[in-house]
Amino acid sequence: MELNGADIVVRCLAEEGVEHVFGYPGGAVLYIYDAIYKQDKFRHILVRHEQAAVHAADAYSRSSNKVGVALVTSGPGVTNAVTGIATAYMDSIPMVIISGQVPTHAIGEDAFQECDTVGITRPCVKHNFLVRDVKDLAETMRRAFYIARTGRPGPVLVDIPKDVSVAQCKFTPKKGEVHMRSYAPVVKGHQGQIKKAVQMLLGAERPMVYSGGGVVLSDAAPELRELVEMLGAPCTTTLMGLGAFPASDRRFVGMPGMHGTYEANMAMQNCDVLLAVGTRFDDRVIGNPKHFAQNPRKIIHIDIDPSSISKRVRVDVPIVGNVKDVLQELNGFYRQAAEQGQGPSAAGKAALAKWWGQIDGWRARQCLKYETSDEVIKPQSVVETLWDVTGGKAFVASDVGQHQMWAAQYYRFDEPRRWINSGGLGTMGVGLPYAMGVQMANPGSEVAVITGEGSIQMNIQELSTCNQYKLTPKILCLNNRYLGMVRQWQQIDYGSRYSESYVDALPDFVKLVESYGHVGMRIDKPADVEPAIREAFGKHRNRLVFLDFITDQTENVWPMVKAGRGLTEMLLGSEDL
Repeated sequence: MELNGADIVVRCLAEEGVEHVFGYPGGAVLYIYDAIYKQDKFRHILVRHEQAAVHAADAYSRSSNKVGVALVTSGPGVTNAVTGIATAYMDSIPMVIISGQVPTHAIGEDAFQECDTVGITRPCVKHNFLVRDVKDLAETMRRAFYIARTGRPGPVLVDIPKDVSVAQCKFTPKKGEVHMRSYAPVVKGHQGQIKKAVQMLLGAERPMVYSGGGVVLSDAAPELRELVEMLGAPCTTTLMGLGAFPASDRRFVGMPGMHGTYEANMAMQNCDVLLAVGTRFDDRVIGNPKHFAQNPRKIIHIDIDPSSISKRVRVDVPIVGNVKDVLQELNGFYRQAAEQGQGPSAAGKAALAKWWGQIDGWRARQCLKYETSDEVIKPQSVVETLWDVTGGKAFVASDVGQHQMWAAQYYRFDEPRRWINSGGLGTMGVGLPYAMGVQMANPGSEVAVITGEGSIQMNIQELSTCNQYKLTPKILCLNNRYLGMVRQWQQIDYGSRYSESYVDALPDFVKLVESYGHVGMRIDKPADVEPAIREAFGKHRNRLVFLDFITDQTENVWPMVKAGRGLTEMLLGSEDL
């Protein structure tokens, strides 16, 4: 059949099972929007800013393991979307962004709303395409989805000139899987390397499992849990991996790194065999690589991306492959060895018990303990109360800053894909659009946003989108009238010179939220924290509720490893300053 380019785009989205597209129209994509108007296979969500469209598509993917889709126009539509694209790229989120472009004959002539989309986005996408011929459009769309979700996932952009969206050609429906000779990611791990890893783990006296976002992205949480159960080893998960291993399990020692727990950081530094699964030893986790390398240990590293292995830390047993597939094989070999009587010896079991004794000693420091107050709201208590009210079952989207770290530390996630945050890029303003994407992907679920008065204002216009589509997240604003993490660093490293970190002239959030048609609540007494949260999730469960918690301005995130310091050089509180 003959179709124009816009109809081909819509047909391809339907072929891929897309149910929601987040976008904002403009001149270069009007033919595509006209095609959307005439179809009923998916729903378009009209955001109020292109950045929010990409963030929402990003969170849609994070919370569902589907490929998120965003649609923006040329020029400023694309440049507004770049922050969202870069955010998804840093966290390896599968997503397809469709952008409009000026007609092919006008490319390079500084036409109205023209920009070099391919050039601008090249550093922050897994791949991008400029479609110059309508005959290539269907195959390009199919390749975009295939590239986005296979190997190390990531965002893929398809740039479509306006004349290509109106040109016609023969359309052939999709048949079978996409095959690309130039792109063939390794999925299965090398069996010899996996067996070597098993022998190393069997001989370990102080084993440690360090897992990251790759476990979540590959849906390998069941395999990770089985492995930790067999090893009896402590397990730590990065900011991006929270929920892959249950926080309620005794073997979970908390998050590692700059704001990780004392026990997780000490165990990472002092183990004799470290199994790294779907993680990349980034600077916020291990601190100074030279300091990290001081203690002798054997390192096994499993990752889908070979370029991530031995990038910052030299490893002994590299295993390239999809985390889920590799863990399934590794678990099978370990189980087989145990059944054949090759499991840990009596001496090995005694050494493991001694290792746990040492970890329990570190735990006794209670590094996450904080001073409570009857006078001023402590931000940590707000997060703990949220966990209690929701039973730890909510989807929690966070913005970036102190509130993000408190959410990671005090909302104890037991399931993957429930924690939605910007890890690699650290993007403020993601919280509200993230919640929109989560709720579209998981209708009927409880969704909370943990934010600050600084972050929430970066995309607060999306309260309008939430009203239009009857989205009902509960927004918990930890309002300390400061850009909290900036203030904390200024206190610690800059002699308490608080340069431009106090947020003055704040809006009345209650009135502002009510003007958008939602429920606003201001809470300034500790005794009112739990009743307010219960009211939001109870009486107002079918409304968007903004809870403005006036919190302690002086509270800092502890523990903390200062930039450039080693993993064990932690500040546990203000007394260490």
